[in-house]
Amino acid sequence: MSLEKSILEFNDTIKVLRSENGCPWDREQTHGSLRACIMEEAAELQAAIRIYENTGDYENMKEELGDLLLQVVMQSCIAEEEGLFTLEDVVSTVQEKMIRRHPHVFGDVQVADSGEVLKNWDEIKRQEKEKYSRTISPLREIPNELPSLTRMSKVLKKVNRIYQETKSEADSLTEIKESMEQIRCLLAEKKEIDQSNIEKSFTQVLLEVSNIAMKRKVHLEQLLNDRIEDLIEEYESDSQKRVVNEGNVDK
Repeated sequence: MSLEKSILEFNDTIKVLRSENGCPWDREQTHGSLRACIMEEAAELQAAIRIYENTGDYENMKEELGDLLLQVVMQSCIAEEEGLFTLEDVVSTVQEKMIRRHPHVFGDVQVADSGEVLKNWDEIKRQEKEKYSRTISPLREIPNELPSLTRMSKVLKKVNRIYQETKSEADSLTEIKESMEQIRCLLAEKKEIDQSNIEKSFTQVLLEVSNIAMKRKVHLEQLLNDRIEDLIEEYESDSQKRVVNEGNVDK
């Protein structure tokens, strides 16, 4: 079956589910009610990619990509019912965007490296947003639905680029050292800890670590997630070993 036919049939399937004789749950869904589903499916796809990278098993990744596609098609069907746009409009829009934002591939623009590609991308994106009737500040364009560490990195990157406010890695390291010393002093106090002060110090540490990570193109959110998985694996592996050893002792 061709890709075009597969997509059209899938779109028709979702429309049936949304129809009067379809599924009650699917008929009840709105753009807003599906927001949580979108976040969950994106997270599950990330997990599937990690599994593939660790094991070579791609079946779960294929399934999760399908689940994420389901969200795109469902949202498009709801929008079509509302007279806003169709799935075809969605595909056409992103197709046009990819061609427009890659003039070095589909046009005659010359680039030396990926750095120039990203620079051109940002400029084209800026020009596109100037056409919008609504006005959003450059920093407010970054969705607050993003995980905090990811959002922080994007905000810092834009602050550096737009406002020319950049803090060196050395300055950030100094701030981290000072904040950690404040935390040490707070924890060492005999009296009850001032929660607001210790939170302020931790926040400053996270900010400065994010600044260094942003400059070094380190994805903190992904690193932390990967470390959490490693930690779970370490503890569960040790726990299983202990159970086996205790069983051997009993024998």
